[in-house]
Amino acid sequence: MSSTLITNARMVNEGRTFDGDLRIENGRIAQIGSGLAPRAGEEVIDAAGRWLLPGMIDDQVHFREPGLTHKGDIASESAAAVAGGLTSFMDMPNTNPPTLDSTILEAKYELAKGRAWANYGFYHGASNDNLEAIRVLDPKKAPGVKVFMGASTGNMLVDNPETLDAIFRDCPTPIITHCEDTPMIDANMKAFQEKYGDALTPDMHPDIRSREACIKSTRLAMSLAKKHGTRLHVLHISTADELALFEK
Repeated sequence: MSSTLITNARMVNEGRTFDGDLRIENGRIAQIGSGLAPRAGEEVIDAAGRWLLPGMIDDQVHFREPGLTHKGDIASESAAAVAGGLTSFMDMPNTNPPTLDSTILEAKYELAKGRAWANYGFYHGASNDNLEAIRVLDPKKAPGVKVFMGASTGNMLVDNPETLDAIFRDCPTPIITHCEDTPMIDANMKAFQEKYGDALTPDMHPDIRSREACIKSTRLAMSLAKKHGTRLHVLHISTADELALFEK
């Protein structure tokens, strides 16, 4: 059994900050305390007052592999994640090809073997055309199914009401959503283009992809989740009004 004792660390845990020692056995935290005595053959690391923090989990990363590795890949981006204190990540399905079936999902796990620097999971994606692939998904193979309910790339926008309802009804994992209402965004874009032509500026972005578009889509996701008893996680909530919906 491998064992490591970290002494004299400044720790943050369960809402407290304190000085102490921490023992790791076979890769897992076994003991937290003060004045822990080293055991025979145990590696001892003196933190000398440095911070020892819990590893963080990032449930939404875009590591761009496969197909977009000129931007980054599983190895490079997971190394950066670990350097920043992340110990686990969950990668999005809008790669090339998109992760829309179990074959592509398994291929991503193979790409990560021996190359990812942290614990990892890969989301299965949704489209208007892959309902059967979602229905037969092994829930142990993916942390969730990502549903782009607005503003996606390629064919991953799910805007067919019947398909969307069926995904929320039949999905065997939690549903992870990107909530923006595309028709509302398209209408805003048309209005801005008619008024400003090619002189659109970045400060117009929150008016085109408006808070109302986010709220409308989030309300829809919540109504479908309540209707079918679906486990739902809405990513990157951007308005206080959306947050208030969940607080209720």
